[in-house]
Amino acid sequence: MYRITEEGKLYLKYGLPEEILAKRVMKAPLPIKEASKIIDNFSIALAWGKKKNLIKIKDKKIFFLKLGNSEELKNLKKIKSGEELDIKSIKQLIKRKLIKEEKEDIDKQAEKQLDYIKAKLEISHGVIIKCKNKIDRSDTPITPQLIKTNLWKKISLKPRKIIIPQNLSYPREKEHIITSYIEKFRKIFLSLGFNEISGPIVESSFWNFDALYQPQDHPAREMADTFFLQTPSKAKLPNKKLVEKVKDMHEHGDKESNGWGYKWSSEIAKQLVLRTHTTAVSVRQLAKIKANKNAKFFCIGRVFRNETIDFKHLPEFTQIDGIVIGKSVGFKDLLGYLKEFYRRLGFNKIRFRPAYFPYTEMSVEPEVYLEKRKEWVELGGAGIFRPEVTRPLGVNYPVLAWGLGLERPIMLKYGINDIKTFYYTNDLKFLKDVEID
Repeated sequence: MYRITEEGKLYLKYGLPEEILAKRVMKAPLPIKEASKIIDNFSIALAWGKKKNLIKIKDKKIFFLKLGNSEELKNLKKIKSGEELDIKSIKQLIKRKLIKEEKEDIDKQAEKQLDYIKAKLEISHGVIIKCKNKIDRSDTPITPQLIKTNLWKKISLKPRKIIIPQNLSYPREKEHIITSYIEKFRKIFLSLGFNEISGPIVESSFWNFDALYQPQDHPAREMADTFFLQTPSKAKLPNKKLVEKVKDMHEHGDKESNGWGYKWSSEIAKQLVLRTHTTAVSVRQLAKIKANKNAKFFCIGRVFRNETIDFKHLPEFTQIDGIVIGKSVGFKDLLGYLKEFYRRLGFNKIRFRPAYFPYTEMSVEPEVYLEKRKEWVELGGAGIFRPEVTRPLGVNYPVLAWGLGLERPIMLKYGINDIKTFYYTNDLKFLKDVEID
């Protein structure tokens, strides 16, 4: 229930201050000082007049732009006549303190109830001696005050029928489907002999792009694809020796590469970004290990892309990254790892098609076949790191690498058509009913 305030009543009677001000300057502009003397509630009139674009201020004068539509007055009249308003209109009137919500005072109601009952009783020193007559209050609600004072014993309360529902089912605690699948993916990689690694979400462009031999003028670095940090905006680069090796590879290459042939900038490499892939974690790990060592690592984490939100894109999602370092590993091993991973996820038909990525060669995109949809669907990117990536890091063995999406395989497996189901829509029924394999 809403009640019109005193201010609201004044506006109903005389009009809104901003509209009065707009009408006053319609014929000719007024100096602010002069207007403040002749317009009541001038500060309110000025503020709301500018906000509604009824007036403008220039050279300490108020100029007319347009007349108002008296929307708040119309809504106040509806409140006065008992009509219902939409939430937006209600909030606007409350914001302007033209109405206020009246809530029932439960304590006052209880006091009146007790006063009524006590009037029927004979009380001495706060103790009930006797009831003057039978109090028939079968409609009296049961309140804490009635119970605390034992007055309920003196009233003919109406019997209450209590119905206990049969076969009650309570929602059980359940992991979110994304959490469950992260653990599922983690177990698959651990069972294949991988070690888990992690890294920072806020990353330097050096690790996110440069160390992966991605040129500094590559389109993926643009604001359209990447979130750059404003404060702080710069990161510290790693040791000078490593930075020089990466710089030389970009500018000149080495015996087996011509490089990109441009002037590499350390300032661009220092730019801080929200990591666009977990491959940044993998390349950090490569810089830590010894030059000649067999190893397998994986990372599962959030990544960020400046994407327009739609049914299959979000600015934040989860990526699975993996690398295998080995003296004798090759392209067939890469396909074998990916095939085994997807097979353990429940996809029986897997194939690969050629692809291009700046930091791998050869490169492929794994695809799985969906029986229900009768089509092949691409699920990620993979390849063998180019020597231009590994040699500056001191790694001489071949490195197999992949970056796979986490949400998309789940969407395909469960027939989910909108990626927002996982994060934004909060569909509790779906989260409760979905059966995770």
